[in-house]
Amino acid sequence: MSALVDVRGLRFRYATEKRAKDESWTLDRVDLALAPSSTFGIVGESGSGKSTLIRLMCGLIRPNEGHVRFDGRDVGEWLATSPREFRARNQIVFQNPRRSLDPRMTVGQSLSQPIRALERRIPDTSELARGLERVGLSSSLLGRYPHQLSGGQLQRVAIARALSVGPRVLYADEPTSALDVSVQAQVLNLLMDLRDELGLALVMVTHNLAVVGRLAENIVVLNRGVVVEAGPTAEVLARPRTDYTASLVEAAADVSLVDGGKSLGEAGRTR
Repeated sequence: MSALVDVRGLRFRYATEKRAKDESWTLDRVDLALAPSSTFGIVGESGSGKSTLIRLMCGLIRPNEGHVRFDGRDVGEWLATSPREFRARNQIVFQNPRRSLDPRMTVGQSLSQPIRALERRIPDTSELARGLERVGLSSSLLGRYPHQLSGGQLQRVAIARALSVGPRVLYADEPTSALDVSVQAQVLNLLMDLRDELGLALVMVTHNLAVVGRLAENIVVLNRGVVVEAGPTAEVLARPRTDYTASLVEAAADVSLVDGGKSLGEAGRTR
């Protein structure tokens, strides 16, 4: 099966005076391949380049070297010739929904934004209501503002907004780290259900190996912008080849997820 998203030789450096002086790369020669309808984990500590990598993959920033291809075409070509189609097919859910949703807009207005911008049409209320119902929320929330919703509700709204334009790839950038533990498990279960229901390719960015042990078939581990391990998730978690990955596994070993209470090790074995 050919890759839906293919990353080869990717190098990126933020154009700051400090970066120019020390010659360091935020990401250095990253390779990965995302298959259709699969889940891919990108793991590493804070500052490892995880969020930068998915921003490159979904075209929010451009690489200095190497390439990112979506559905066989370079992302730069997509953005030059079919930007709305590319944006619709590649959607991202950010870490903190309170920052990604406009506090001056109702839930209904926020949900309609991508449809208006990318599909050039105005959705009716029934379509917006179906979008909320898909993520387990009531249509009664359409007229509410972000400050009137809980963190878990806001993240579900953010997911519904991303799904409103029918993406093929959903990028989730630490989507549960700002939520309470019990709500984290609910959101992860929702993402798993949506992946299966819609046939999405899901890219999960996290510092928590317990999360990818539960969700992802394949994984890359980043350390200071370099891929230090890559492969099937269960194998990487069971037999880490680097001290860095081993330390992440150890840090997550006592973390349990709701819905069966699977620990990191159990999650890895049941994939």
